[in-house]
Amino acid sequence: MWIVPEHEIADLMTPEVAFDTVEAVFGAMARGEARNFPVVREALGHEDALYGFKGGFDAATPTLGLKAGGYWPHNHARGIINHQSTVFLFDADTGRVSAAVGGNLLTAMRTAAAAAVSIKYLAPDGTRVLGMIGAGHQSAFQMRAAARAGAFEKVIAWNRTPEMLGRLADTAADLGLPFEAVELDRLGAEADVIISITSSFAPILMNAHITGQTHIAAMGTDTRGKQELDTALVARARLFTDEIAQSVGIGEFQHATARDLIAEADIATIGDVVTGTHPGRGNAELTIFDGTGVGLQDLAVASAVVELAKAHGKAIDIEI
Repeated sequence: MWIVPEHEIADLMTPEVAFDTVEAVFGAMARGEARNFPVVREALGHEDALYGFKGGFDAATPTLGLKAGGYWPHNHARGIINHQSTVFLFDADTGRVSAAVGGNLLTAMRTAAAAAVSIKYLAPDGTRVLGMIGAGHQSAFQMRAAARAGAFEKVIAWNRTPEMLGRLADTAADLGLPFEAVELDRLGAEADVIISITSSFAPILMNAHITGQTHIAAMGTDTRGKQELDTALVARARLFTDEIAQSVGIGEFQHATARDLIAEADIATIGDVVTGTHPGRGNAELTIFDGTGVGLQDLAVASAVVELAKAHGKAIDIEI
């Protein structure tokens, strides 16, 4: 069994590898070569934590496994990040465990890569302004991945607590992009692409905020009850997601579906756009990608980092 500790991953996994790996997973899902298992995600009733499991099997690779972890909102007081997870890989031929991989950085990178894939395929022509909603730990990964996917010339951002926007200002400076904190109405009017990455349980971005050609990557809703977007905004958009069952169950589109504003048939997968079986944006004014986070992404990036760790002598081999 190979172990790749969390502290080794930053020197092994690159945003480029994460992007290519996630893009390939979307394609495999669309072709029916890979499938996710139902998500288990529960409130523990302890430390206000959410905990669960995501897993799946990619027959093309083959890759089999699960990610265990969740969200501990009080971890910042302990000096560690709120999201904690570990990925376990298994030999698809025998069922024996083959690897345990630190999942914190990989989760951040694959989540950002998923949004970046949606930007590559769905952003309007002439995209120049990136809008960011949310300034937590994940937001900097999102901005960096987006900057690789689109030719952005400026970043504008909003956060419920404006004092946290320094994280995004610093990230934009590192990327050589001008940065400005704005109100939501201006963000919706000026941004060509908007990434929302919050843990909100009430809509933040409203229908009236969005004017003109826009692509929204809604990346924060991954639990029943969470919500970042107004259902009226969702109802007027061309809709895409990583997996439809998760999107209407625990993702951003759960609310518009529950109110019968949209149907599952109105939602396409980003994998169908990647493989060319769906035209993508077309002439739509507004597109939304609901990134719920699928287990196959975690397994794919973990499998990639195991191979990189072995090649660089960073993987630990143990008998169990």
